[in-house]
Amino acid sequence: MKILLISLNSIHAARWIENLEESEHDLYWYDILGRGQIETKGTVNQILNTSKRKLPYIKGEFWMSKKLPNFYRLIYPYLATTENEVLEKIIKEINPDIIHSFEMQSCSYPIIKTMYKFPEIKWIYSCWGSDLFYYQNIKRHNIKIKKALSRINFIHTDCLRDYQIAKDLGFKGKHVGIIPGGTGYKLKDLENLKLDFSKRKIILVKGYQHRFGRSINVVKALQQCLPVLSECEVVLFGAHQQVVDYVKQNNLPFVTFGRNDLSQNQVMQLMGKSLLYIGNSISDGMANTLLEAIAMGAFPIQSNPGNVSAEIIENGINGLLIEDPENVDLISGLINQAIVNKEMLRNAYTINEKIAQEKLEYRDNQQKVINMYRNLQASL
Repeated sequence: MKILLISLNSIHAARWIENLEESEHDLYWYDILGRGQIETKGTVNQILNTSKRKLPYIKGEFWMSKKLPNFYRLIYPYLATTENEVLEKIIKEINPDIIHSFEMQSCSYPIIKTMYKFPEIKWIYSCWGSDLFYYQNIKRHNIKIKKALSRINFIHTDCLRDYQIAKDLGFKGKHVGIIPGGTGYKLKDLENLKLDFSKRKIILVKGYQHRFGRSINVVKALQQCLPVLSECEVVLFGAHQQVVDYVKQNNLPFVTFGRNDLSQNQVMQLMGKSLLYIGNSISDGMANTLLEAIAMGAFPIQSNPGNVSAEIIENGINGLLIEDPENVDLISGLINQAIVNKEMLRNAYTINEKIAQEKLEYRDNQQKVINMYRNLQASL
């Protein structure tokens, strides 16, 4: 079976492809954003450098794309080859059985026109992050999402919430299951990175501060908790510059790592040394960093947009849920609750080890991915 994968160039896409390295399928990957070759051990035919200009760049084009995006989208087909045009050419060249797009806004919107042009090709879409939860509430996005979902045949999600949203938005196809976006972790290989519970001192914070991320609210909450944090070390990773600046300006004794300072393996090492992990945002899917914390034994304090985190965290048992990501006092109270309740943290360590074995083991999820495509092949 020929499978054309359309995704961002990301570690999650690379992991997904690696799941299929031993499968019988012919894999193709379309670099839809033009970011270059994807690093993967899996065997995949990479379709790169597809964007071609029809006219020379015009003065003010970049400004127009940012300030007048709707107008720019109208004229873009006259300026350069569109994703729809590229996809149509790819389809005619390789004749795929299935097209699998990962993410809605960047990887599915741009191919809707061509996918309607080839209705016999099965379309599977993987919903990641805020694809549906956040963008469904923006009118122009809501229209596009519904148009895509009415053509999509199969949907894969990393949480139950997003399948329900898809149905509410008119999806009539088949849900092929819940599989973590990164398809899990090789837990045995990570064991040597995990400190014993009694030796953990780090409070690890995801430092995103952007459209969705609200880490400065966590930093402010930790400021309020400084009197009970004397034995802890606060570390922020993936921190946006305004987070780094806030820590410096307020003379806080916190360690900060910027957006590109740490590798994925280094983040996992930090997780394995951490007592608490805190992630706070107004919108997300099943956060990969939440799953990493659970796999590495860090007690999670996590925001809960649309009740997604509650699908894996039982509040007060194996983690704590932030129900209002803008409420600094609430977050401060949760941090205090965790720091003073070592018995809750110790019990959660054991519970989350079991959850990781049952839901996050790489080999188990790899088999789910392989079976998913086999079932799709049988339905063709």
